[in-house]
Amino acid sequence: MIKKLFLHYDYSFLVVMMLLISFGMIMIYSAGSVWATLIYKNASPDYFFVRQMIWFVGAAFFGLIGLLVPYQAYRSAVKPLLICSLGLLILLYFAGSTSNNAQSWLNIGFFNLQPSEFVKITIIFYLASVFSNKQKTISKFSTSVAPPLIVVSVFFVIIAKEPDLGTAMIIIAISFAMILCAGLKMKHLIWLMGGSGILVYLYFTKLLSANEAGRFTAAYDPFAVANSTGRQLINSYIAIASGGLLGKGLGRSIEKTGFLPEPQTDFIIAIIGEELGLIGVLFVVLCIAYLVFRGFVTAIRCKDVFGSLLAIGISSMVAVQTLVNLGVATGLLPLTGVPLPFISYGGSSLVVMVFSICVLMNISAFVNMKRTSSTTEGKRENVEAYD
Repeated sequence: MIKKLFLHYDYSFLVVMMLLISFGMIMIYSAGSVWATLIYKNASPDYFFVRQMIWFVGAAFFGLIGLLVPYQAYRSAVKPLLICSLGLLILLYFAGSTSNNAQSWLNIGFFNLQPSEFVKITIIFYLASVFSNKQKTISKFSTSVAPPLIVVSVFFVIIAKEPDLGTAMIIIAISFAMILCAGLKMKHLIWLMGGSGILVYLYFTKLLSANEAGRFTAAYDPFAVANSTGRQLINSYIAIASGGLLGKGLGRSIEKTGFLPEPQTDFIIAIIGEELGLIGVLFVVLCIAYLVFRGFVTAIRCKDVFGSLLAIGISSMVAVQTLVNLGVATGLLPLTGVPLPFISYGGSSLVVMVFSICVLMNISAFVNMKRTSSTTEGKRENVEAYD
């Protein structure tokens, strides 16, 4: 079986993903070299680069699992994954560490774990399993759609309370994409969209905290709060604008020298734009777009509902997270801590993204095996008919 898998993998996933990770490592070293020495005493310029490389070893291990374990096996792991994810989120309230006003990390030895990153892939496995099992009754909203929506809502509320509204909204977007493709009736989709719209309106008008409201001001009128929350976006504008088409050259960013806070994380695209220009930004966007495109192609070709929904969920996750990150860095969306897939510094995100793409490769291998088998059988039938 393993030999057959290796023969039928779509290796373009792996090639493009490794290009992005390699590029990300270079940019993490470049963007974070000055910041490491400014913030951490006695730290070397390669501080963030070395830690990301260590995380990559872990990501490669989980990527290997994603490649070799048949994707159908994840059905039986859904409940343990949900319980584990919920447990980690609850643990944050008792033992979580706070950074940028969000209690979103668990300190484990020499590294920080961000449970909400793992919740995203867990929700994808869960919804793919539930909706594939309920295809015969998918038209019954109260029994087939409402229960999983309640589960997703519980995770949304817990993560939004950290507060990590960016990740919470990404989970909602992924869930909506999977629900949209699960085969619901049009009237149920309309009800769902209307209800979601009302809840979003109530949240932003009644429940939004002062800190979260400040993020909107920082996004849409950053110069009004230039000395506080607007500083990061303003310096992102300066970095991107000063890079032009070809950039100032690798390592020659001015904004990373203390003007743009934590340039190796969520705003790393600004440093890419400054040092490598529009060409560097387009390289990242096109590579990620290719992964998303191939993911949706795999979903369309997969005849197994579970595999198809899994591919849709993973592709949507990569696409939505990329759009949110770029939207924040360019002032189109409110400020939120969402890493750029494969590029930003952050181990939890890297592990989840590598594992997810490898699961996509696993799905594509089974799809290719079935297509090859069907073609071979068709040729055999033609030969027998001719004889």
